[in-house]
Amino acid sequence: MKIEIWSDIMCPFCYIGKNNFEEALAKLPFRDEVEVEWKSFQLDPSLNPKETQNTFDYLREKKGFPEAQAQQMLSQVKQMGAGAGIDFHFEKAVITNTFSAHKILHLAKKYKKSNEMEEALFIAHFIDGKNVGDHGILIALAISLGIDQEEARQVLHSDTFDDAIGKDIQEARDNGVSGVPFFILNGKYAVSGAQPTELFVNALQQTYDETVVPLKIQTDNGASCDADGCEI
Repeated sequence: MKIEIWSDIMCPFCYIGKNNFEEALAKLPFRDEVEVEWKSFQLDPSLNPKETQNTFDYLREKKGFPEAQAQQMLSQVKQMGAGAGIDFHFEKAVITNTFSAHKILHLAKKYKKSNEMEEALFIAHFIDGKNVGDHGILIALAISLGIDQEEARQVLHSDTFDDAIGKDIQEARDNGVSGVPFFILNGKYAVSGAQPTELFVNALQQTYDETVVPLKIQTDNGASCDADGCEI
């Protein structure tokens, strides 16, 4: 069974959704039969990759949130994160263009390490306060996963995965995806947003029962954040 997940590194709900999804999957007996594919999405492709902002300035200047509203929203997200086992440090997070981070994610996918890279990028951005647009940081993350340093450097300085990233984003548009995280379960059902663990359990079980199990029987006889910001 294949699960496709559209996500962006600077989306806190994508990190929460990832943790809830993984917790749900761990509870299911068919977890080893599930293939997860991470797909790229950019919440704000207009950001300058050579510039950075802190979260509060970004929400005020780019999204028009008054400081009190931004503080309240981030406090709520931090509380949601704690429930998913995440200790968000929004005061340290560095906002920048995430295209280079998606390049390194696609490189990790080549070596079947995209899930590990997705986690590493979330930790770098939301917990350690690292600039995930900085090539040196991205190369270091690649090295930490056993990916060749020179290959990572070449990917970041070329257009090797640009088409793949563009294809992911276009595929999201074609599927009507305007916010992330967005999960497509075996091409049959869609789950939008950082849903609770139990919802993922039920959705995964239903998808498995309706698609994978019938196919097995047959074989034996001859299955959000968006561009305007994050809402709770």
